[in-house]
Amino acid sequence: MARVLVIGQGGREHALCWRLHSEGHEVHVAPGNDGTESVAIRHAEAVHGEDQLRLAERLGVDLVVVGPEQPLVEGLADTFRAAAIPTFGPSARAAELEGSKAVAKRFMRDHGIPTARYEVASSLDEGIAALRTFASAPVVKADGLAAGKGVTVCESMDEAESALRECFSGRFGTAGARVVLEERLVGQEVSVFAATDGRNVALFVPAQDHKRIGEGDTGPNTGGMGAYVPAPVFTPSVRDETLASIVRPTIAGLAAEGRPFVGVVFFGLMVDPAGRPSVIEYNCRFGDPETQSLMLGLEDPLFPVLHGAATGTLAEGFVRGRPAVTVVLASRGYPESSSQGDLIEGLERVAAMADVQVFHAGTRRNAAGGWETAGGRVLGVSARADTLGGALQRAYEAVDVIRFEGMQLRRDIGHRAR
Repeated sequence: MARVLVIGQGGREHALCWRLHSEGHEVHVAPGNDGTESVAIRHAEAVHGEDQLRLAERLGVDLVVVGPEQPLVEGLADTFRAAAIPTFGPSARAAELEGSKAVAKRFMRDHGIPTARYEVASSLDEGIAALRTFASAPVVKADGLAAGKGVTVCESMDEAESALRECFSGRFGTAGARVVLEERLVGQEVSVFAATDGRNVALFVPAQDHKRIGEGDTGPNTGGMGAYVPAPVFTPSVRDETLASIVRPTIAGLAAEGRPFVGVVFFGLMVDPAGRPSVIEYNCRFGDPETQSLMLGLEDPLFPVLHGAATGTLAEGFVRGRPAVTVVLASRGYPESSSQGDLIEGLERVAAMADVQVFHAGTRRNAAGGWETAGGRVLGVSARADTLGGALQRAYEAVDVIRFEGMQLRRDIGHRAR
């Protein structure tokens, strides 16, 4: 049994804690949320990096797993590694692949990794001039971290100009001080997660998430309204091409630039109708809500993958998993606003359902000991089965047991695989 400290407080971290706990490890989480307390020892007071470092040293942990992107971009993994603590998470320099979309695009260009044509603008005037170089409406992206909300997939040039103005208006803070305009690719998106020790790679089951708030992939982008594994579009031939032209060149390129990646690289891919993959974006951590589906469906142990990456002993190969689905239940008004304090009903009944797990993201205990919403994406209702259809049916059976005022969800999760 190992002692593991998970850093973070969302649904992704709950899923990681749940998986490691299910494997028999002693799991600690900082700062965690009220939902993580069933599977981990919570240290709610350890919010900042220096507190988390002191906690890890006091506990004598065998592994630290850093969940969210912001502390990784700010160098938290470097802090732990400087204290000789095995850490699953990239250095600040390696995490630039997510911290700056302009840096990521430059990296792909320099290393011959397939991606869309792009332009970078540092002012509204530059952005409008760049916009005129595209034959059709591009995707407009705030350069920095914007919690999954700084990307607009534009349907017209007018919408693209509005998105530019929104970025430079300050809505996304410093994340929008620079903007990337990118040719819109056609095909199906797939999320590929590759654990790496900077040299060897272990590939997880491919996932597909649903970023838009509305059914039929309509409305504004969110942090993700649901996900499922495996994604059928990621066929063996697409997988082999992705490894050869994207995954391995990315890992090798980072090492060549003196910033080897230790942790998990998220490859947001577009697979075109001919089966050719291109990179839409990199993330420097597990995705949310894809992680909930991945962790519930895993057939191989997680800890050896995380610890192997952190200690430079990762075994090459594939991490096996069963079909699994996550349906996100979001608060009233999300993503533009966020209702809080709404009573959540039905969680006790769902807890008795086989092959179903509810991961908490935006919840809290109320004075009566019940559950209420704390805003944003509230719950990730997840289910697994021998088939994707069975997992989808099971997940929505669980969803129909849960109630809270203003609850938002999509009824078409997995529609591309049906």
